[in-house]
Amino acid sequence: MTLPTQGTDATPALRGLEDSRSSVRLRAALAVGTTPDPRFVGTLVERCAVEPEFYVREMLTWALTRHAPSVTVPELLREVRSERAQARSQALHTLSKIGDRRAWPGITRALLSDADDEVARSAWRAAVVLVPEDEEAELADVLAAQLGRGGRDTQLSLSRALIALGEVIMPTLRAATRALDPRVRQHAIATERLLRDPDAGFERAIEEAKRVVALGGTSQEGG
Repeated sequence: MTLPTQGTDATPALRGLEDSRSSVRLRAALAVGTTPDPRFVGTLVERCAVEPEFYVREMLTWALTRHAPSVTVPELLREVRSERAQARSQALHTLSKIGDRRAWPGITRALLSDADDEVARSAWRAAVVLVPEDEEAELADVLAAQLGRGGRDTQLSLSRALIALGEVIMPTLRAATRALDPRVRQHAIATERLLRDPDAGFERAIEEAKRVVALGGTSQEGG
């Protein structure tokens, strides 16, 4: 990890990010975020890629959001191309928190369909925050191609991302309710139900969707 050559008072906090004790790393990330300095950004991004504790990673993300997007966004866009899954996932998560739409071109189809579920989920969340309005329908198509993927948490993340796009998803979602794969149909029907009734709950929506599919239907309102 590269430490700054100037401002030696910053060095203890940056060294603290590598301490074996998570409580020390947490305090170090807080200190770095409390006193933003562009020289910290590279070190923060590097640490996100390897930090094992969730709550420390969240503090690292917060520290990055305290810096100017003109400095953080280019670093994070380089990181989303990393071979390390955690580096990609955390960089995408941080971009979603920063919310600077200049990052949108870096949210590629490859990331949105990444083989690692955590990376894909982070990409979905970032995409719906950053997408320009005139590209929402295209994004809906890309996201819908992932319907039926993974377990409960992954499917819930995708449903939430699609729902965040609003009514623009309906043509794509309705088409997915007629897919050959029953898991895709179930997920599409459940997502449609949640769009109409956000209080329904994902588990209930999925169970109802399974019944619809078993009876040969294609939506909550029938085929």
